[in-house]
Amino acid sequence: MTRARIPDCPLARSVEIIERWWTLEILHVVLCGHTRFSAIRRDLETPADILADRIAELTGKGLLEVDDTAEPDDPAYRATGLGRSLRPLLLVMAAFGNHRLAPEDRSVILVDEETGQEVDPVVVDRATGRRIDTAGFVFARGPKAGEQVAARYPEARAGR
Repeated sequence: MTRARIPDCPLARSVEIIERWWTLEILHVVLCGHTRFSAIRRDLETPADILADRIAELTGKGLLEVDDTAEPDDPAYRATGLGRSLRPLLLVMAAFGNHRLAPEDRSVILVDEETGQEVDPVVVDRATGRRIDTAGFVFARGPKAGEQVAARYPEARAGR
């Protein structure tokens, strides 16, 4: 497992959890409803032994759990709360990848299920609904910041 160079950095902690490219790939497949081992294997075209090892790793990290109602010869998995919390990241990453392509060159798009219209995800502040991908939002050190984080980020300014 990759260890964070700066242990109290939230970005580094995220990388520790995600670690490998296939973590997001498997979570994406499961979150899209392909939960049986055979379906995940078919979608990802991954050898059974390799996929079993990867799923075991994601289960060990608390991103997936076994669905006990599934058949023993074809187990099913579901994302845990921690795994589901990565869905917004998947949506934004997919949008990022699509922004570099012409609309006619996109192989997967995010759509509103009711209308069929393509949507463009943005990140907003839960409390205010304001977009946070603007210059008005910056990182500041938190109350538990260690020396390395404190050296990089200013203290949060008090509200105006």
